[in-house]
Amino acid sequence: MKRVNISSGAVWEDLVGYSRAVRIGNQIEISGTTSVDGETVIGKGDLYRQTIYIFQKIEKTLIEAGASINDIVRTRMYVTDISKWEEAGRAHSEFLKDIKPATSMIEVKRLIDPDLLIEIEVTALIQK
Repeated sequence: MKRVNISSGAVWEDLVGYSRAVRIGNQIEISGTTSVDGETVIGKGDLYRQTIYIFQKIEKTLIEAGASINDIVRTRMYVTDISKWEEAGRAHSEFLKDIKPATSMIEVKRLIDPDLLIEIEVTALIQK
């Protein structure tokens, strides 16, 4: 099967050696995604807004990879404050309520920028 690396053009991809997403066959893996646009954190201090922005970025990446949000089968959410889980959960539901992928929400000590409250990874399988 052919491997397709999808880039967002972020400088970090070459520095760290990763792709925004990788598609092999009908499977797409999307790297940890945060609410950063360029060098600006979108939704600073607002977990719900950050989560919405991340899913908008993920949806664009899926489309570029030839998939849609409906193809998501797994999400992993890394949050810096699990006591605010409902904010992330509400945003997750707005995109995936009818799809109901397998999911995890894990509290982490911190993310790469202290203003980031959540990072999300996604696995999608394109239905044939």
